Amino acid sequence: MSATSTTVASLRGVSKAFKHHVLFTDVDYDLEPGRIQALQGPNGSGKSVLLKILCGFVKPDTGHVVIDDAYLDARRTFPQDFGVIIDRPGYVGGLTGYQNLQRLAEIRGAVGRPEIEAAMRRVGLDPVAKQRARNYSLGMKQRLALAQAFMEDQRVLVLDEPFNALDANGVDEVRNLLREFRDEGRTVLFTSHNAEDVDALADIVHRLNGGTLERVR
Repeated sequence: MSATSTTVASLRGVSKAFKHHVLFTDVDYDLEPGRIQALQGPNGSGKSVLLKILCGFVKPDTGHVVIDDAYLDARRTFPQDFGVIIDRPGYVGGLTGYQNLQRLAEIRGAVGRPEIEAAMRRVGLDPVAKQRARNYSLGMKQRLALAQAFMEDQRVLVLDEPFNALDANGVDEVRNLLREFRDEGRTVLFTSHNAEDVDALADIVHRLNGGTLERVR
C-alpha cells in the first residue's frame, strides 16, 4: 500500500500485545523523508516492536502499515531500501569484519568490495584488518552493525540504540555520521536512552509510554 508523497512510511491505528500484555494501542506515526527522527520511551514500552512493525518484521494486531511505493518491490513485503539495526546481526566469529559484510552483501549482490570497504572506513573500521569478529569489542561490533545498515546505500535507516557500547569518541563519530546521512537526503529513525543523543540530532521526537505515542518535538 502506498504512502503519501510526504511520508516514507506511516502507521495507522496500530496496536500490539504479547500474551495479553498490551504494548501500545491505536498508534499513528509518520516517518518523514530527509529528517532525523527519534523514538524515546522506557524499557519495555515497545520501541523495538514498533520499529519491527514499521519494517515488516512483525504484524500488528490491528491497524496497518503504509510504505511509499519508492521503497517497495512488488515481489517483497520488506521495504527494499531500508537499512536496519534492531536485533544485532549474528556475525560469524571466525571471519573478519570485511568477510562478514561480504557474506551479507552476497544476498542481494548490489555492492562489492569498494562499497564494503568504504562503509567500514566510514565507521572507523579497517577493512583489511585480519582480526576476527569474535575478538571485536562491543563498540567495534556496533560499528560493524552500522556499516551493514548503510553499505548498500540504503536511503532509510532504522536504528535501534545505535550508540550502544560506543565510547565518547565513537558517539561523536556516529552523531556526525547520522548528520551526514541527513545532509545526503537520507531518512533516519533511531531510538536512544540518552537524552543528549536525541537533543543533539533529532529534528522530530516521539515518545512511547503507557501504550500511547505522542510527538514531543
